[in-house]
Amino acid sequence: MDETEKLRILLPHWIEHNNGHEAEWIKWAEVARNEGKESIAETINAAIQKMQEVNVILEKALSEAGGPATENHDHHHH
Repeated sequence: MDETEKLRILLPHWIEHNNGHEAEWIKWAEVARNEGKESIAETINAAIQKMQEVNVILEKALSEAGGPATENHDHHHH
């Protein structure tokens, strides 16, 4: 497996990982907002926006690498 193939596996994982953080951050922004901490909620929302921008860039890298890797059926699992 060459390095580009590795990236085709890693990039979707990184994007998914970021999405998991985003869901958690949305929850905590709401917690802050419910406690009257609007400034904290807005700061977390700014981080969420940046994470979304990062994912757009990672998606572009994934596209440039040839898209997500598909499972290789040429090898055997033992």
